[in-house]
Amino acid sequence: MEKQIVEINGVKFEVDMSSAKIISEYKIGDKVNVLIKEYSEKIVCPGIIVGFDNFKDLPTITVAYLKIGYNEATIKFVYFNSDSKEVDIAPCRESDLIFNKSDIITKMDREIAAKEKEVEDLIRKKNYFLDNFTKHFEDAITVND
Repeated sequence: MEKQIVEINGVKFEVDMSSAKIISEYKIGDKVNVLIKEYSEKIVCPGIIVGFDNFKDLPTITVAYLKIGYNEATIKFVYFNSDSKEVDIAPCRESDLIFNKSDIITKMDREIAAKEKEVEDLIRKKNYFLDNFTKHFEDAITVND
């Protein structure tokens, strides 16, 4: 048995190299954990492989991942390849999935409602401007409807 000392994140492991070979095989639709750097910390997010781009110089895996916050649930995309410095992916087990579909839908619905309210507010401000400001500056303002 050929043993070798391998350092992973500052921790040294003695590994039997004849049995420590890891080859990850992924296909579109596979669930993965995405380790991504956010500010000064790294977080793990659930993701799914959505595409492979076999570029000649830089084959790339496209992963859609779910960033779950206190009041938000956002789908983001990461492009994983040999140049990726702030991201890593690993296979996901069912036991790794710690979110509830209905909770995610509720958070997304809350975000949609907030954005709809924001649009309504912008429309109200535009109408206020048209009703109250344009009559004072009719020569200087051209309104395109």
